[in-house]
Amino acid sequence: MARSSRALVALVAVIVVVFIAVGARMVAFDGANRQQQYAMPAIGGAFSLVDHDGKAVTDATYQGQYRLMFFGYTFCPDVCPTALSTVTTALDKLSASQRRMIVPIFITVDPSRDTPPVMKDYVASFGPGIVGLTGSEDQVAAIAKAFKVYAAKVKGEKQGEYSMDHSAILYLMGPDGRFIAHYPHGTSADDLAAGLKKQLP
Repeated sequence: MARSSRALVALVAVIVVVFIAVGARMVAFDGANRQQQYAMPAIGGAFSLVDHDGKAVTDATYQGQYRLMFFGYTFCPDVCPTALSTVTTALDKLSASQRRMIVPIFITVDPSRDTPPVMKDYVASFGPGIVGLTGSEDQVAAIAKAFKVYAAKVKGEKQGEYSMDHSAILYLMGPDGRFIAHYPHGTSADDLAAGLKKQLP
């Protein structure tokens, strides 16, 4: 009887040790996941800008649509034209219903030169559908900060001339305005189209 009791106690002890070990691993795993989640910076947020027709817009204007967003400027020699051409080509590879779900948006990081009329002429050169957004220096700085966009003026050789050094990333935001995915500069139109198709319902 005493032997049976000792055996039962030993079995219970083993079970308790196993549960403690498993519980510790689960807590550690959950903690690592939480740490990873907390370490990821939030991308996007509310904004207030002006579109290429001079109309005031906010993030709520595009509620319910996927937004493919790129930050650049109209005087950009190669990166911005390449990115917008890639966007246009990629969207042409989607079905008509998929295409209607996405609004491509080009946001300037050079609002002093990129007025609504300038933006309108620029985005029109890449085909219909692309929305150009500009605004005051403060408005543009606020959305650039929200999207973790780098932008800085680089002085030119002549007095008053400058270019803009800026990050070159395409952001895909969901219908609720939340960040879904990003596509680095150099992503091909085929890869971008494939990536968009994976995210669309």
